[in-house]
Amino acid sequence: MNMIVLQGKSENDAIMKAEEALNAKRTEFIYNIQEEKGKLFKGSTYTITACTYDELVNDTIAYLKEIITNLGLKINLTSSYKDEIISINMESDNNPILIGKNGQTLKALETLLKQRIYETYHKYLKVNLDVSDYKIKRQNSLERLAIKLAKEVRSTKMEVALDNMNSYERRIIHNKLSDFKGVKTISEGEEPNRHVIIKPAD
Repeated sequence: MNMIVLQGKSENDAIMKAEEALNAKRTEFIYNIQEEKGKLFKGSTYTITACTYDELVNDTIAYLKEIITNLGLKINLTSSYKDEIISINMESDNNPILIGKNGQTLKALETLLKQRIYETYHKYLKVNLDVSDYKIKRQNSLERLAIKLAKEVRSTKMEVALDNMNSYERRIIHNKLSDFKGVKTISEGEEPNRHVIIKPAD
């Protein structure tokens, strides 16, 4: 991790010094500024802690690799960073372990990484983990299921309750059927037993 710590006479001065030290524009690094009030007639001092987004991503990947290695798995991964979203696609010698039941292990790893990023860099970033495009395949499967059940509900006028799903999967169902004529969707239950119900439209 390559965090720099510098001081400036103002917030802008501190940021400009960080730009020079990191050889990067302020949009290319994250930073945290602390103001220290001056005593008597002395002005305030502004201390900036900064790190490039590339360094943050590399650090996050190294941390993730350490976790996976401790699970006894071998892993290859590709990553990208765009619009404050770190996307990482993983391949291991035992993908089902990384995915977990209904993607629960993936979700837990995402939460762990987001928490560490905030604790280390004081920045909220979205982390999107996937294993062999599991999420894309899962989304396609859920969307096909949603359309099939919606047609049944529209035909029979009887509601259908789906299996328990996490918030990400429920959102897929809701979004897919938001414009589907003749049905409506609601979520019911308490986590982790929350599920989607497809109802005939009033």
